[in-house]
Amino acid sequence: MNTKSKQTVMVVEDEEAFIDALVVGLQREGFGVEVARDGAEALSNFDKINPDIVLLDVMLPKVSGTDVCREIRKKSQVPIIMVSAKGTEIDTVVGLEVGADDYIVKPYRIRELVARVRAALRRSATPEGESLDSGTSVSVGDVTINPEQHVVTVRGQLTKLPLKEFELLYVLMANAGRVMTRDTLIDRVWGSDYYGDTKTLDVHIKRLRTKVEVVPSTPTSILTIRGLGYKFEKLN
Repeated sequence: MNTKSKQTVMVVEDEEAFIDALVVGLQREGFGVEVARDGAEALSNFDKINPDIVLLDVMLPKVSGTDVCREIRKKSQVPIIMVSAKGTEIDTVVGLEVGADDYIVKPYRIRELVARVRAALRRSATPEGESLDSGTSVSVGDVTINPEQHVVTVRGQLTKLPLKEFELLYVLMANAGRVMTRDTLIDRVWGSDYYGDTKTLDVHIKRLRTKVEVVPSTPTSILTIRGLGYKFEKLN
């Protein structure tokens, strides 16, 4: 259990101007701050720092932010907010695909960043499963999800899902046949205080399709309802 009196933000950033502003701004808000100036340093110091949240730049020396995110996700579900410059949107999407919780684009206001950090920390403090409707197992077609055991089977095979993908799939399956708007899904899975946009949701849907659909490019279970949101098709 983390016994630190202050919540610690691990800032992974190589631009000194941003580092100085982040350290001052985050410390002013009551956070402890630890800095890694390249991806290799972030990975080597992660366990020692044991941060409550990681603020991770996409473009880093030695090891990219995307690869850092991927490696951290192999051992930890700590909240990760990716930071990208304008024009590196595709890198941010890849970051979300490998497990980042949110992203923010440079230049940003420190007030917005702090709001994102606090929201991510509040979401991570929610016990697994608390956002789910019930502990009952749900089966639709050849997909079964059991929130109590955190288990998903697809066509008889166990399928491992990160927490947010798991919660999103459960909400969709528990409401099979109903259109779930993007706002509703974000509220149910990321919380009403989520400060990002719907791209995070869309990326998670894309990831789910690669694990649930027979042919992800032509989905038959997780359907897009244009202008509204998504629906898990309820089979007869």
